[in-house]
Amino acid sequence: MIASSRSPLVWAVHISVILLVVLWTLPTAGLLISSLRDKDQLAVSGWWTALSTSSQNLTGRAASPEVQVERDGKFVIAGNLLEAGDSKVSAFGFRPLQPTAFEAGALADIGEGQTLTVKDDGSYEIVSPARMEGTRGQRIFYTAAIPPRFTFDNYREVMRAAGIGSSFINSLTVAIPATIIPILVAAFAAYALAWMKFPGRAILIAVVVGLLVVPLQMSLIPLLKLYNGVGAFLGVPAKTYVGIWLAHMGFGLPLAIYLLRNYMAGLPREIMESARVDGASDFDIFIKIILPLSFPALASFSIFQFLWTWNDLLVAMVFLGTGNDELVLTGRLVNLLGSRGGNWEILTASAFITIIVPLIVFFTLQRYLVRGLLAGSVKGG
Repeated sequence: MIASSRSPLVWAVHISVILLVVLWTLPTAGLLISSLRDKDQLAVSGWWTALSTSSQNLTGRAASPEVQVERDGKFVIAGNLLEAGDSKVSAFGFRPLQPTAFEAGALADIGEGQTLTVKDDGSYEIVSPARMEGTRGQRIFYTAAIPPRFTFDNYREVMRAAGIGSSFINSLTVAIPATIIPILVAAFAAYALAWMKFPGRAILIAVVVGLLVVPLQMSLIPLLKLYNGVGAFLGVPAKTYVGIWLAHMGFGLPLAIYLLRNYMAGLPREIMESARVDGASDFDIFIKIILPLSFPALASFSIFQFLWTWNDLLVAMVFLGTGNDELVLTGRLVNLLGSRGGNWEILTASAFITIIVPLIVFFTLQRYLVRGLLAGSVKGG
């Protein structure tokens, strides 16, 4: 009876989980498919049509008059507009305002007795009663049905851009210490707030909770002024890696202390009391007991902190700079998109290049996170 009464709720939970997975997976799958598509097809059709033939309005140019041959007293220029043999031309024209004036295979009069014919397989012929002059070929506008094309050219274009390698190293130099430092500081602070009794502990906990709601944009300029003032007093340059590490630590500490403190406060008190009876100090308890038991919380926060620091652009531009030697990967890709006019193929490929490292970090720590969660799930009798 209990199982049957709960079955609608179980089904509702399962359906909700499936919907959430679909909502998260579909945009990511669309982004991946778009990053592998030909840029011309991406510009005219959505990713959901990636496996279907797309109709595109294209522009080609016939061969120059230098390659014309004489045939039956007339001069002919012949060639093919299509690269793929399975593409089909449905219409063509020789004027920009009338790109589909003629059906494939029709004979078009282009003036001065010259005619143009474009067949459905893309082959064309320009026939003239007199020798054609000039060095440039006739422009031909045509509509073609292009089969699906997938390529790694978008990734090659992004990876070959100047400065990508150095920006990748800059991002790692920022993200790794900016993840480790807050965890170390927050772990000590969380243990003190959870298990050590001292005056003002409740006030400190309230301050930490209050700092969670302070917007980054509101505290960015005051923090920068404070850092510049201290740096000028100590003779330290304004924009260095130390500065951005401290900034990320300041922005990440409230959440880290809050999460770790709540997790550590829920650990069994009997373990700590037994350790103190055996003569262990607070430092020994923290290092040998609290940290191993708190690994799931540490891994969870490290994932979020690394994702935040890796994808950050605002803090990096303010505390590190925008020079070619200081740009992080996100800043470099923003500049690349600006110089390319915001092309979709560059945007999609850049997005996946930026998430490669976070995905590695996530799946690596997720394995240890699950192991840590299951480690204390079974207790002995």
